[in-house]
Amino acid sequence: MEFTTATFDAHVELLDDVTVFIEEKADLFGLDIKRKMGLLVAIEEAFVNVCNHAYPKGSGQVKFSCGWEGDLFVVEIADSGKPFDMLSLPEPDTTSDIMEREVGGLGVYFIRKFCDEIYYRRENENNIVRLVVRHRSGQE
Repeated sequence: MEFTTATFDAHVELLDDVTVFIEEKADLFGLDIKRKMGLLVAIEEAFVNVCNHAYPKGSGQVKFSCGWEGDLFVVEIADSGKPFDMLSLPEPDTTSDIMEREVGGLGVYFIRKFCDEIYYRRENENNIVRLVVRHRSGQE
């Protein structure tokens, strides 16, 4: 499968456009609704993080490439913002009372929860996050 690519300005207002792009490709792949909704939550969290943190001195762009490899639906998210490896963040505390928890970290938690595999690399001054979702979960 060839991957389809779209580039968006890193503005939260464009989240709906990003979602439509990913959802159309996920539908072509035949990703079931539950897995697709989880992936879209992960995409939202990743995109909003880039919009809010990657470009502190101005605006930039976010490139999405998606397609499938066998029974895997793959989305790569690339930005040229400041280096940030979300996988280096510790797991957030989800057991304490909500009023006692540290602020932040739940977005990455949801990305980890809804994707089967996540990879990060820094390549040619770009952050590249690779999100992978299997066609069907192993529990179906």
